[in-house]
Amino acid sequence: MTKKIVLVSGGAGFIGSHVTVELIAAGYNVVVADNFSNCDNTCFEGVKKITGREDIPLEKVDFCDAEAARALFRKYPIDAVIHFAAFKAVGESVAQPLKYYKNNLQSFMNVLEAAQQQGGCQVLFSSSATVYGEPDQVPVTEQSPRKPATSPYGNTKQMCEDILQDTVKASGGRIKGILLRYFNPIGAHPSALIGELPRGVPNNLVPFITQTAIGKRECLSIFGNDYPTPDGTCLRDYIDIVDLAKAHVYAVTRMVEGKMKADCEIFNIGTGRPVSVLELVNAFEKVNGLKLNYKFAPRRSGDVTAIWADPSLANRELGWKATRTVEETLQAAWAWEKHLAGKD
Repeated sequence: MTKKIVLVSGGAGFIGSHVTVELIAAGYNVVVADNFSNCDNTCFEGVKKITGREDIPLEKVDFCDAEAARALFRKYPIDAVIHFAAFKAVGESVAQPLKYYKNNLQSFMNVLEAAQQQGGCQVLFSSSATVYGEPDQVPVTEQSPRKPATSPYGNTKQMCEDILQDTVKASGGRIKGILLRYFNPIGAHPSALIGELPRGVPNNLVPFITQTAIGKRECLSIFGNDYPTPDGTCLRDYIDIVDLAKAHVYAVTRMVEGKMKADCEIFNIGTGRPVSVLELVNAFEKVNGLKLNYKFAPRRSGDVTAIWADPSLANRELGWKATRTVEETLQAAWAWEKHLAGKD
């Protein structure tokens, strides 16, 4: 059987690079496309080392350019696309909503339009637990109502979900879709050759932790310690990046092998275990034998109090399960930070 070709848009970034590694390990041909607005070549070079492949196609493409997206689909006979190309910082989206609406919606619509013009393909959309807003009940299932988004970023995820579902419905079977709703991806590849590499000040917790630990940042701010949770800090479902990446392989395989039970499916990708922000900080200190300089700061706009997944549908239907422990994940994150600093 000919190897299937998977386009990974935004594939040079944190999640995209890990997904590329797992797709190649599973026997797929991968085309990586990125505009490098929020990353550099570091992770792509790491992917080549991990996979032993120097021949992975890398295309510099801004998916907000409709013609560039169409050209990519003309150049490669794409069987499936995994769409990551989006801005993703909650706080920044609150401050700059138009930047988020323009980029996140336009880029995805251009991908769908290009896929449509080439006769269709399978589309896996990188969605988010933010679509559940401030949930009524936890854990959330795929049937939990989507609540009003607490940020423009979350709103773009809801809108893109709707756009994909409507496009699938109108395509007459030529486009099928899976929405993967991620919870909180953290960590790095066990090789320490790829990981999270934010530009400027990190918006996510773990790179801020590791940068504080290595002395790049003076102090870690924990936003809010007055939430109605056991220790006053937010509760989240932290999922190892490699576990998350593997979920994409299971989902793509389900699509290309024609095993979907509906033309558009939704899966929560999480561990099902809530961990507070403070617990995560303490676990990092313990597992790596370090003491972190941190302080509590006022709550941050757009943050929900508590959310974690019921991942049983993905466990059952995709045959996928998160297996790595928080401790393993935090060790890998620290190994990656040390690798970046040349201290490994």
